[in-house]
Amino acid sequence: MESVQKTCYLYGIESEAFVEQFREMEGGEDISFVSFSKEGGLPVLDLAAISHIIVSGSIPEIKVVLEFAQDNDLSMGILPLPEQPRFAKILDLPSSPKEAFRVASIPSEKKVDMLYCNDKLVIDDIRIGNTSVLKEFEFYYPKHSFFKRLGLFWQAVRQRNILKHYTFTVATDKENSYTFSALGMIALGYNNFSWIGKVLRNKLSAVGGQQTLLILSPRSLFQYFISNPFTLFVHKWKAERIPSSWGYMKSARMEISSADEPVKVVVDDLEMTQTPIVLETQTEAIRLSVGENFWENQRAEKSDRNSVRLDGVPKDQESMTYFHRGIPFFRHASTEQYASLFSNLRNEGSINSVFVILLILATVIAALGLFIDSSSVIIGAMLLAPLMQPIVSLSMGVLRQDEDLFKNASKTVLIGVMITLSTAMLVAYLTPIRELSSEMASRLSPTLLDMLVAIASGIAAAYVKNDEKISSSLAGVAIAVALVPPLAVSGIGLGWGDWTMFILALLLFVTNLIGIVLAGAITFLVLGYAPIRVAKKGIMIWTIIAVMITIPLYHSFEAMKEKSDIQSALSKVQFDINKKHVYLNKIDYRHKGKHREVRCEVIVSEKLQKEERAYLHHMISGVVGRPTEVVATFRYQL
Repeated sequence: MESVQKTCYLYGIESEAFVEQFREMEGGEDISFVSFSKEGGLPVLDLAAISHIIVSGSIPEIKVVLEFAQDNDLSMGILPLPEQPRFAKILDLPSSPKEAFRVASIPSEKKVDMLYCNDKLVIDDIRIGNTSVLKEFEFYYPKHSFFKRLGLFWQAVRQRNILKHYTFTVATDKENSYTFSALGMIALGYNNFSWIGKVLRNKLSAVGGQQTLLILSPRSLFQYFISNPFTLFVHKWKAERIPSSWGYMKSARMEISSADEPVKVVVDDLEMTQTPIVLETQTEAIRLSVGENFWENQRAEKSDRNSVRLDGVPKDQESMTYFHRGIPFFRHASTEQYASLFSNLRNEGSINSVFVILLILATVIAALGLFIDSSSVIIGAMLLAPLMQPIVSLSMGVLRQDEDLFKNASKTVLIGVMITLSTAMLVAYLTPIRELSSEMASRLSPTLLDMLVAIASGIAAAYVKNDEKISSSLAGVAIAVALVPPLAVSGIGLGWGDWTMFILALLLFVTNLIGIVLAGAITFLVLGYAPIRVAKKGIMIWTIIAVMITIPLYHSFEAMKEKSDIQSALSKVQFDINKKHVYLNKIDYRHKGKHREVRCEVIVSEKLQKEERAYLHHMISGVVGRPTEVVATFRYQL
């Protein structure tokens, strides 16, 4: 008589309390409960009497049962312990242990792939090299509060001195070999529902026949720690794309070796080994009982073709040697990148006939646009003016402490300023108009806000010059910061003999110049065009200059704020003078030295007498807070 095949529930001795709850469940008579030995060994089992296996226990115990089931072609279910919630997510099991038990108890005919490292089974992931930003510090996990993540982040920053790249060579089953520089790598068989798994969700499958190797290759500590800034400030981030400093490879088999020295390898957070290693995927290795939605989560289709993306990973010998010594705080530009950009900036920092002609034409257009009060004409002058290019070159000269580049760019900027002032002064002398337009007046009150615009423009200009693909955007930067118009206003002031106009407009240009040079230099530093030890002197000097120029800008900003506050306060005040309702409109507050003046429209229901006008004057001065001259236009409300 044939024995009746049953389900065998294998469990570790330390899991016995967890397993007790399932002994009395419906269908329990067809399940035999067998524990591992005290040494963790697999008990002797009657294979003829077993059709399906369930296991609960530690990772090593689960691995033993998986290999046993695979060798004997048995269906298998995994029932994770409460301290193993990740397995429940991987297998899409219900959160209720008893419901999960029912799912794990149903024999399966569908098979999943298994990942092996040096012929040893892997059930979660393999971590090669330094992957601390994604594992050890885990400041992106929802279980941590913001302050806890901030503390872990700071801990990572303090240990930055241990971060360096390794040179890896990966040979695939297609006899292709790739050599590159990386901080570390993570190998996954299929989605483990970690943050990494979410990023690679379209590349992972339990039935794809391939494993995915994620390559972490930050070019700077700045990029390393904030490759995903959301991880520090939010509890959960839904990744939409792979960060630029990451690469990946997909293949059924990979041989991974490292040059110069062995690199540590951690398998399933338990086993420790080192390179070289061999990763291999066994297709349809075992029948596994999983939740209903498990198969829907397998996004990647089965394919024999390897997939490789190494765009952001250093592959040239220069970079690999450089990053092997350690990761710089800011990224490092390659010799080729630096030579190309430096050559362009050197040419643009020199004066030539094209520069002079374009600058004269731009100044003439800007000056005429200022006289006719046309913003569109002035914008056209901004587009034509070539003054931004030598200023960007000056930024690189400041950063690199390159004396030739700094002198040439400074000379070009200085000559450009003189040409613009002279041309605008000539236009003002030949033009019979002597009236200050609104476009001119708008450039006579530089404030801290103008410095902020200049800084933002300097960042944009340096970034644009770094990437030839977006070099056409430099014209937009020139419009934003407006270099020629304030110089043209300053030149018009010279032509009129108005020294106050000349100085205030020139102050705006100087503000723009300093902001662009300083911000451009710092941006080039972040982009890797100079080490900090070389850049710090120039940046410190220009920072001091920027701080000094902010003193008059601050006073101007305070005056602008005072004007805004007073105009706002006056617009909200309604006066009742002898039952005559009065309010103010189109208010303009002006403050020059000790002289204060309010120009406004007075809307009133009937004419005010002399005493009533005097009282209104007194009330307006009271809102301003000091004696104020009032110039009013009276309008009557019918």
